[in-house]
Amino acid sequence: MAGTVASKTLPLYKPSQAPPKAHFWRRFRKSIHLGCLLIFVFLPFFDVMRFDIPRQRFYFAGQELWISEFAIIFFTLMFLLFVIVAASMIYGRIYCGYLCPQMIFSEASMGVEKYLRTRIKKRFIHCNQKTRDLVTRVLFYLAIGLASVFLAFVFISYFVEPRDLLQRLLSLDLVTAGGIAGASATLITFLDFAFLRTRFCTTVCPYGYLQGLLADKETLLVEYRDPEQNCIECKKCVRVCPTGIDIRDGAHQFECIHCAECVDACVDVLGRLGEEGLIHYAWGEATASVERKKESWYYRMGFRDKKSWLLLLVILFYLSGLSVALSMRHPVLVRLSPERDTLYRLGDEGEVYNRFRATISNRSSEKAFVVLSIRDLRGARLVLPSEAPISVEPGKTVEQAFEVEAHPGGPSPGVNHFRFVSQTMPDGTTDSFDMTFIMPPKEN
Repeated sequence: MAGTVASKTLPLYKPSQAPPKAHFWRRFRKSIHLGCLLIFVFLPFFDVMRFDIPRQRFYFAGQELWISEFAIIFFTLMFLLFVIVAASMIYGRIYCGYLCPQMIFSEASMGVEKYLRTRIKKRFIHCNQKTRDLVTRVLFYLAIGLASVFLAFVFISYFVEPRDLLQRLLSLDLVTAGGIAGASATLITFLDFAFLRTRFCTTVCPYGYLQGLLADKETLLVEYRDPEQNCIECKKCVRVCPTGIDIRDGAHQFECIHCAECVDACVDVLGRLGEEGLIHYAWGEATASVERKKESWYYRMGFRDKKSWLLLLVILFYLSGLSVALSMRHPVLVRLSPERDTLYRLGDEGEVYNRFRATISNRSSEKAFVVLSIRDLRGARLVLPSEAPISVEPGKTVEQAFEVEAHPGGPSPGVNHFRFVSQTMPDGTTDSFDMTFIMPPKEN
């Protein structure tokens, strides 16, 4: 598949002159890796997206969703899943090479091991190879162990409140569910990034197998093209590949994660010979590389057929529906219901009482007050345990039973329809609830 260099004289670049676009994709990808790492670390501490299993809460985009709001939670997770699937259909395994935590931390662990091996070799140059390998291995395991504790802490913070988890960590908790989960995550992380690493991507990763079903003729891929047989067999593209494949064997190899390390390697080597690289990102095997400048901007972004535009419309539809659902959500949920164990109660002077129950859940981050009032029920008044508004602390639920009192001659005998109106402060939300009030029949 590889050929020899043509017989023409190739101009050489000066040593001080960098080859064109050398290491562009690597620098770009590592910048994204750093951004993903920062997002992963800080996301749970600001409740941007986090499950709180002990408190049965789901935090998303600044909203605190309760387990009773499972419909919104399910809609949110489906939206995130569809975004990943849609991105895979258009951009191939870009998620694997640029966004996947497994790949990011695997490459980081390999980089740490390589750095330590180089530094130990220079510092202990007079020691034998066995000693240098032992020192490297000990320091590497120590570094990976500390990193595993930190990463496991951040990961479990997505499911347990970080301050609570920190107390468990400092007390070396191995009894409660949170402590056991943290210890298990630490062990799995250490074994993964010390021994497994990219082998997971090339053997059991389900996303890699799924990608083969999602790709089509317009999906982004990394492809080797050498129509003029300019390959010089330097094998640098193989040496830099994190999964150890030869991209010249085909663009649809399961192990290829679209990281573009081979693209930079080929540009680096052939650029010094005055030639363009032979490996490129391309929108399918039948199209030109993504660097083609004559195409429209949306073509270069991957929107090349009806499928990609349809996927974009579906994502926008999902996002609009999710935004509407979140905007219609009330931070303070008020629920009113009648208690019909007894239809009514008679007072000493003939007053009629119907009993109701209010359940108020404060899903906001500040204290809330709820004021109840009656509409369309003549001669009736609320009988509350206290005259002040019902107060609810942040994250709490309050249940309060109360009665509605009506005097004889007010409401009609039998069933009377009326409304409860609740006003929530400080947001000023007003809700209306249709209810019934039962009066005893008139005596003959």
